[in-house]
Amino acid sequence: MTHEPTVYVIDDDVAVRRFLEDLIESVSLRVEAYASAQEFLDAFDPGAPGCVVLDIRMPGMSGLELQRELAERAISLPIIILTGHGDVQIAVRAMRAGAVDFIEKPFNNELLLDRVQMAVAQSVDAANARAKQDEFATRMNSLTPREHDVLDLIVMGETNKGVARRLGISEKTVEVHRARVMAKMQAKSLADLVRIVTISDVG
Repeated sequence: MTHEPTVYVIDDDVAVRRFLEDLIESVSLRVEAYASAQEFLDAFDPGAPGCVVLDIRMPGMSGLELQRELAERAISLPIIILTGHGDVQIAVRAMRAGAVDFIEKPFNNELLLDRVQMAVAQSVDAANARAKQDEFATRMNSLTPREHDVLDLIVMGETNKGVARRLGISEKTVEVHRARVMAKMQAKSLADLVRIVTISDVG
């Protein structure tokens, strides 16, 4: 299993497939190439960020059908559609269904590389954001109900004395809970704690 950003090329034309492999590898991106949508689905590792470069017309499952299948599986890889001149309307449908771009064949190599690199960067950013949210959720879930109460009041700006008064506990007890909250949330200071919680809530 790899989590290195990967560009998945799916095209039934072997010459196009090999050309795209060489082109994308020339900018030091990892590439996996497949002759059909089903072959891709059978081999796909959903943990890896990257993007899909997808021919719109293929035997068996079409590009649009694969796009629908990925959506149903909640796989959010950016999709770049490759289309012939007569398929622009189909490509527009793909864009409306969530594809990030479409490029007409014959394509400009630099344009394709630019779009691929942008799509991969978008996917990596999204994966990093999900990882941070998962980490935040894990830390929050480690708090006891009382520690949650203390955290909520701290983030609202209450002092230890104010927290103690509102929860009906001693300031000493608040200090103990607050220290545990800081440790579990991996916050270096009160300001850091507020930042962690506020940014994650916004995200």
